Amino acid sequence: MSKDNDESTKVVQVGHIEINPEKFNKPVDTTDLPILATRNLVLFPGVTIPIAITRDSSLELARRASDEHQPIGIVCQVDPDTESPSVTKGLHRYGVVADVFQVVELPDGSHTAIIRGRERFRVLGKGASAIYPGSLSAKVKLLSDKEPADEAEFEATMTAVTSMAGEIATRSSNGDHSFANSLSSIKDLVDRLNYIATNIPADAQQKIDMLSKGQLGQRAMELLRHLVDTDNKMKVYEDVMARAKSKMSDSQRSAFLQSQMDAIKEELYGDTEDDDAESLTRRADEAGMPEYARAVFDKQLAKLRRLNPSTPDYSVEYAYLENLVELPWHPAEVENDIAHAREVMESSHYGLEKINRRILEQIAVVLLNNPSAKSPIICLVGPPGVGKTSLGRSVAEAMGRKYQRVSLGGVHDEAEIRGHRRTYIGAMPGRIIKAMKEAGVTNPVLLLDEVDKLGRDHKGDPASALLEVLDPEQNTTFHDNYIDLDYDLSKVLFIATANTLSTIDPPLLDRMEIIELSGYLLEEKIEIARRHLLPKVLKECGLDAESGFNITDEGLTALIEDYTAESGVRTLEKQLGSLVRKHILAKACGESFPDPVTPADLQGLLGLPRYNKDKYEGNEFTGVVTGLAWTQVGGEILLAEASLAPGKGDRLSITGNLGDVMKESATIALQWVKSHADHLQIPTEKFDQNNLHIHFPEGAIPKDGPSAGITIATAIASAFTSRKVRERIAMTGEITLRGKVLPVGGIKEKILAAKRAGITDIVLSSENRRDIEDIPANYVTGLTFHYVDTVDQVLAYALLPE
Repeated sequence: MSKDNDESTKVVQVGHIEINPEKFNKPVDTTDLPILATRNLVLFPGVTIPIAITRDSSLELARRASDEHQPIGIVCQVDPDTESPSVTKGLHRYGVVADVFQVVELPDGSHTAIIRGRERFRVLGKGASAIYPGSLSAKVKLLSDKEPADEAEFEATMTAVTSMAGEIATRSSNGDHSFANSLSSIKDLVDRLNYIATNIPADAQQKIDMLSKGQLGQRAMELLRHLVDTDNKMKVYEDVMARAKSKMSDSQRSAFLQSQMDAIKEELYGDTEDDDAESLTRRADEAGMPEYARAVFDKQLAKLRRLNPSTPDYSVEYAYLENLVELPWHPAEVENDIAHAREVMESSHYGLEKINRRILEQIAVVLLNNPSAKSPIICLVGPPGVGKTSLGRSVAEAMGRKYQRVSLGGVHDEAEIRGHRRTYIGAMPGRIIKAMKEAGVTNPVLLLDEVDKLGRDHKGDPASALLEVLDPEQNTTFHDNYIDLDYDLSKVLFIATANTLSTIDPPLLDRMEIIELSGYLLEEKIEIARRHLLPKVLKECGLDAESGFNITDEGLTALIEDYTAESGVRTLEKQLGSLVRKHILAKACGESFPDPVTPADLQGLLGLPRYNKDKYEGNEFTGVVTGLAWTQVGGEILLAEASLAPGKGDRLSITGNLGDVMKESATIALQWVKSHADHLQIPTEKFDQNNLHIHFPEGAIPKDGPSAGITIATAIASAFTSRKVRERIAMTGEITLRGKVLPVGGIKEKILAAKRAGITDIVLSSENRRDIEDIPANYVTGLTFHYVDTVDQVLAYALLPE
């Protein structure tokens, strides 16, 4: 509240400072107390404030006091203009013992000390000596405060003091309630009394009179008298100003105030013909806002003109208006060149013919028939590294649209989507509006990356906020909390990407068209490496196709099978990058490097193979069956082993780190085999005399799901009948207690795993036939599919007659 808090600046409340009380608890030497003289500041006990240090002697004293944790005295000068006051004539008679917590050097070279008052003292005379030449030292008498005689009267007085101090501070700072709020946080009445006394706008002598009063009730009453006097003066001033203003007409008042503002701006900033308001107006005209948005803009601009550029509200209002004028309000023209679109889509991604075709269909609708048609919400789902994110960029290039990527992985705050309300400090628009600003048009391609990894906590559910964004019936009036205007997103082509659909909220999933991207064949990976990955890696390393680095197709095959284990090609790109860097290093050092790189060279360059490709292990033993499994990185073959051991009690053991669903499948399979023992020619006593153990190798890897049902049933039947399983056969399918075979998912990935392992025959549910017919012919070359409806049919084909 006061204007000065140093040797010449105003007092400001400092937040909580963590200190070690033991360090600042040294006794006071009353015969030789170092004195720091202030110009207008009168400090009261228990108050922590920053003070600006302008004298060299004061700076040296403050630094020593802080470093040595030495208490000093804070005493106000009688004449603030005196540069070197004396103890006996230049200082007031009362002061406060204080600790210097810290001395801070500011960017402009000035210094500020953080100090806190202890107890009061009266100056008796000059001290015995000084800490160093030029410093002040005084002999003092410590004074203690006396508790008020009437506690109830003291509390009533402090209630009035608090109320009036907060009201005066709010009126004098144009409605700023920060001082009043800080007062309410000080619970101790004595601390509140001293805090207000330190900060009130009063001359030094008035504050010295308050400081001299050791009776707290008298000090509070003196402070109340001063506040009442100050309040009366302010009311008189306001009344005089109101009467003076009432005599001016509205036009005179506006002209006068505008001339005053123009004069102040010219004095502070020079000629402001092209000031902020005019610049914003010109940009708004160029943006071509719709009427409803322009009305809001003009209203907020008028408010901006009334604000002082140095106030925080000005920057908040300016930031909002700048966001409005930067938002695009019109679509960009797109070329109706479907041939170019087809060329871009087919050349940018190999092996994604179905996806390319679906996107070309949408491009054709927008480019040729109905440019204003609502764009669908496409969701690309597939394992990591298959090209989902880069596919979105290719779509934008094919359609001739601007492209922006919005990363949603790990977002758990709804405000990240909808934006913050402008009442909050640091408010900003949401990610959707930011992306639209970056795009600069209303019809870009927005890629919502990793939509399956949205989080949720007490700050809201961002997935629910996305419902409005991704619903064509709602996104014509998308409402961002910061912009606070309806914004049309219907012309945006949204493309979402996800690794799995299981973590996406069903309402959000319902609004998207799902396009699945499965893994690549070995042949496709080789072609992708030749066409895209190797040229990209060479370019990143500053090389070209004639750089001398070559690798054979056999080398690529070995690199893919032995050093990568993925559905996509991300790890393959990293391994190619490693080979190219080793090539560059060898060339720089004058060492030899294989040209071309062959499978025999890989171990010397990349070390031992990291992965063993899935291999068919034959059918030498009964009870061993090859199943097919789906994982996050593609398909794999999965062995099911069943063995019998003599024992009583019909005991079933299941191992291999299996989930509950897979354990239930094993129980169902065993029960079915038992119920069909006669048909399978299994003696009933064989179940009573043997314990069954089912195991899935690689026990460190968790496994779950129902698709191993027929695999487990076949393994159990093989173990109990001692009939081996046919060679080169694998199977997948869920079973029921009645013996029906149900369809499962991940068929394409499982087929790729079977081909890698050398499988020739695959058994699966008849209802999965549609999945096989939907797969390109080159994926199923060399495979024979056996469609079944019951477990009987599985066993009839899979088990050899012996």
